Formats: sequence, structure tokens, C-alpha cells
Amino acid sequence: MADYEMVIGLEVHCELSTKSKIFCGCSTKFGGAPNTHVCEICSGMPGTLPTLNKSVVEFAVKAGTALNCEITRNNKFDRKNYFYPDLPKAYQVSQLYFPICRNGRVEIKTSKGTKYIGIHEIHMEEDAGKLVHDPYTDKTMVDYNRCGVPLIEIVSEPDFRSAEEVTAYLEKLRDTLQYLGVSDCKMQEGSMRADVNLSVRPVGTTEFGTRTEMKNIASLKAIARAIEYEFERQVDTVEAGGRIIQETRRWDDTKEMTYSMRSKENAQDYKYFPEPDLMPIVISEEYLNKVREEMPELAEAKKERYISQLGLPEYDADIITGSTTLVKIFEKTADICGNPKEASNWILTDLLKIINDSGKPLDEVSFRTESLGEIIKLVSDGKINRKTGKQVLAKAVEEDIIPEEYVKANGLAQVSDAGAIEPVIKEVLGSNEKAVNEYLGGAEKNFQFLIGQSMRALKGKADPQSVRTVLQKLLDEMR
Repeated sequence: MADYEMVIGLEVHCELSTKSKIFCGCSTKFGGAPNTHVCEICSGMPGTLPTLNKSVVEFAVKAGTALNCEITRNNKFDRKNYFYPDLPKAYQVSQLYFPICRNGRVEIKTSKGTKYIGIHEIHMEEDAGKLVHDPYTDKTMVDYNRCGVPLIEIVSEPDFRSAEEVTAYLEKLRDTLQYLGVSDCKMQEGSMRADVNLSVRPVGTTEFGTRTEMKNIASLKAIARAIEYEFERQVDTVEAGGRIIQETRRWDDTKEMTYSMRSKENAQDYKYFPEPDLMPIVISEEYLNKVREEMPELAEAKKERYISQLGLPEYDADIITGSTTLVKIFEKTADICGNPKEASNWILTDLLKIINDSGKPLDEVSFRTESLGEIIKLVSDGKINRKTGKQVLAKAVEEDIIPEEYVKANGLAQVSDAGAIEPVIKEVLGSNEKAVNEYLGGAEKNFQFLIGQSMRALKGKADPQSVRTVLQKLLDEMR
């Protein structure tokens, strides 16, 4: 049996984070009631004319710049003609002949080392609507809210040879676009969707095999499973003397199989022609320079700065810069408490555990970014101990409370006044005469037991060092 390798190219659709749609003023907000974010333009009413949202162009240029693409100075829109129930105009405004970005590349890291993936092009287009299948009535309903939501489609070269490479690439795209602020890339909401074009060929050959396309797979894990299944299916077909058909296939995540949907269309099937209702876009050098100047610090640069300037270990910096949510929390926390390493310790040790225990995705957790820094400062100032700090942090994540107000309202402030601590410890010593006598007789280990009993009696609110000092004084007086 010959050894085969997979050859993969990706088409990644990312919804842009503009407030309004690409050609009208309708909201792009996710989750509205069906058919409430729709007007005569995005629903394709006759006689309506589109108006280009300039933020879409800006976001596309930012994405192309960050992904090392050439920016097309003179580009335009085209009509992609096809009929589908969720496409009310029976055509999609896209870019075939002059896409806004071309010839880019992305560096990825896998277990086999570093590799560059080529980007063939990035083009702007409008999204279609959404079909909702009702299994109870056996009917299909159409929600047009998504019609006209702006997309960029990032088309790679066929440079992938494993599911691991595909996952690393998609994670790199997601992180880059999130840092740029051009897309939230929430796959669970459909704002980042990947079409996987896969073929197989004997190892050592250069000719491409016949490819199949798997569309709109909704998670990175599902994409990896779909790739492995489709690779094995194609190899088994070829080995059995069969022929791979160029087609679009659907991935069933429950059955972990792909199914044939329809034959794969080519560009000529869509009868593309220039969009007559939109003017060409001319991008000047001045505009490009302005966009470049406004580019934010991306993940790799931020990671290097955290290590070299803030003194974070590479492990800490790698985890924090892997999420724009954690970056915002870390930078605000470090600024408030003045200790980047302490901020990192709390995030990695306590905050992430609280979030994981909540069962919520990290990007859905919302609380005051100042809260963690305020809690760390309360601990470092001796106003609460670390155990109480962890409890307050959990409350802050759950209910978005203001830490200092919560500590005061619930009597959680740490007791460090010896005058308040001493009477309580005297009661503890009186209740534990055996342990005290054994300690005075030389059983040093009983000291820790008496500290524990004292902290319990003080309900965990006392400063441990103050408790240790007062306990030692009282025991010394009893010798």
C-alpha cells in the first residue's frame, strides 16, 4: 500500500465587528429576534441601492497588513449569482477579479517546528441569511438578520499537510483578528467559519488529487476530526480503485462522518460580473500609512515585551497573550497593583480556575477589569488576607461587585490589631490546655496546631503574622 499525504487549502469567513452592515445601516448585533435587523436594502428589495460602509474597507486593510499581504490599490466588487433560500437578492456582492488583499503569509508553530502558510487573497463580501430547521414541524424557516453582515474571506494556498497545521493556522488567524479588533472570531456564533478543501496524493508526487470541500465547520476540534475522517475516506476510496468526486460534503459532528451535499461549483458556475451599483475603491498611500500607524500591538510583540520589559516567564506570557480578554485584565491589574508577576500569578492560579469552574467560555466572562488589581492591592496592604482575596475574586467574577465595598459590607477586613486578636487567642489557649502543655514540654509541632485554631476562631480574618506574634508572646509568658 502506498503512503499518502493530505493537501489542504482553507477558505475562512470572518464576520467583521462593525456596528452596521456592509451596504446599509442595519445592526450587526448577534442574537436579535429573527428578521428584526433587516431593511429593504439587505433584504434585496427592487430599486434599492447599496452604500459601502467605509469601516469594512479599513478592517480589511488592517487584516491584510497584519497577515503580510499586498494591498490592492484599485479594487472593486463583483456579483456572485446563485439562488438559495437565505439569499434574497439571488446574488452575493463579493470580490473575484480584484480582491483587496493578495499574496500574504502566516507563520505557524507545530510539534514539527515553524512553517509559513501562504495566503492567496483576502476579499470583502456580504454574508447570507440563515436557515433554521425545525425537527418538530419538519419545516425550514429563514432568518435574514445575517444578510449583509460584512465578511472578509481569507483564502489560503494549499500548504497544509496535517490537521495540526490547520488548527495552528486558525488559532493564529483568530488571535490576530481579535487583537486588531476587526472580528470577535466566535466560532460558536458563526462569526468565524472555515471551509476545508482536502485532497490526497501519494507521498513524493507533486500533482494534486481531486479535492472535496467541507463547509462551515463550527469548532477547531470538529475541523480536526473532519480532516482525519475525510483523509481516511479518500485514501480508502483510492486504494479500492474508486474515484474521488469533486463535491461539497457536510460534516456530521455527532456521527463523525462527512456526507455528500452537492457537486462542487467553479467560478464560472456563479456567472460573476462587475457590481454595477458600487464604485471602484481606490486606496491611497496616505490612507495606507494612516491605517499602519493605527495598528495595535499584536500577540507576538506583546509577548516579547511582557518577557523583556515586565519580567514575566515565557510560560506566563504565552498563556496571557493567547487571549485578548486576559491581556486586558492583566494590563489593568498590573497597572493598579504595580506588580506584573503578582498580577500574572493571580490570573494563572486563581482567576482561570474560577472561570473554568463556572463553565463559561473565557470570552463570555464579563466583570470589572479593575477588580483583580484592587483585590491584590487589598491583600498587599494587609486589609484582607489571600484566602479572603480569592473569595472576593470569585464573587467579583460571578456578580461583578466592587471589591472594597464588598469587603466592608460583609465584615471581611483583616484584623491586625494585637488588642483585638489577643483576647481571642487567650480563649483558644484555655480551650486547648493539653496542646499548650505539650508545646511547653517541647512538642514544637503543636504551635502550628494552635495557629490553626486561632485563625479558625478569628474566622480567617486575622493577619497570620500578627496571630503568630501574639500567640508566641502569650506562650512565652506561660513558660
